[in-house]
Amino acid sequence: MPQACPQPPFHPIFELNQTSVLVFIAFIAMLFDGAELRRASDSEPRGLHYSLGMNTASPTAPHTPAANTTSCFSLQHIGHVAHLVLNRPQAMNTMHPRFWRELDGILTDLHKAGKARALVISSTGKHFSAGMALDKFSSAIQMNDQSPEGRAAIFDSLTDMQATFTKLESLRIPVIVALHGGCIGGAVDMVTACCIRYASADAFFCIQEINIGMVADVGTLQRLPKLIPEAIVKEYAYTGRRMTAAKARAYGLVNEVFDTQEATLAAALQCAQEIASKPPIAIWGTKQAIHYARDHATEDALKQMGWLQAGIWSNAHVHEAVAAMKEKRAAEFPALDQLVAFKDAG
Repeated sequence: MPQACPQPPFHPIFELNQTSVLVFIAFIAMLFDGAELRRASDSEPRGLHYSLGMNTASPTAPHTPAANTTSCFSLQHIGHVAHLVLNRPQAMNTMHPRFWRELDGILTDLHKAGKARALVISSTGKHFSAGMALDKFSSAIQMNDQSPEGRAAIFDSLTDMQATFTKLESLRIPVIVALHGGCIGGAVDMVTACCIRYASADAFFCIQEINIGMVADVGTLQRLPKLIPEAIVKEYAYTGRRMTAAKARAYGLVNEVFDTQEATLAAALQCAQEIASKPPIAIWGTKQAIHYARDHATEDALKQMGWLQAGIWSNAHVHEAVAAMKEKRAAEFPALDQLVAFKDAG
């Protein structure tokens, strides 16, 4: 829920009224070396305007990316790789209700289409994301703590918000995120739901919620302890300190650290291209097995693996993979089937 850009020594105590929020945001913007944080213009295009048409060339073949742009993101397809870019650098890619709507819609359509074989997420501007946009959330969401009915509604609202980031985790394809600058508050919730995290040397992470008097509530405290040691999670969740890219690498939060933002994105795209060259159904099965094993006992996970392999085994895929290696060529595998919900059929 609401949060802003970090500065751990600064612990404001205020009511979330319009005036105090705007003053607080202005102060935080100055902390980020004068980076400009302003509300999205009323002239921004409304609704979702993107399609999932794919360039179906070989993952390693030259391509002309097809770009589709919403007000918060741009989405392009590079061979079998989808590349989603947070595209509001002037506002430090803060997360407001439209951000949530657009991300949810894009992930839903990628999941259904079955054409992309990996998703890369990157960002623009000085920071990956400064987290929740306090000015938007203070006016868009009423956190009623004055009655049991109001507090129950808080639970339901949070569940709805959590579901969007969970779509990153349950997406049928791997998700790789290329991080730079600040990854703050809600952005930590977001990236911990991804499969692979690469970071530039200037990247840092901050569980900012504690600095504004609340508990992180959209996934950080549930996913981060499964990625790094619990004591480390507690240290950063209790203090609101910044975790540098080097420490994140040492703890296992990020897979690799690169010198520049450009090198980080290049590595993420290269990893995605390698993934896209494998059988999509085998990648799907691998992701299913890893997530199940993470949340279940080993004996249960081994049984699940047997059922899973029995369900998706393909002699044809194995023969094609082996033949392609022998012939030193790119293997050809079918895409995942398109999903059509029963309610949308007919």
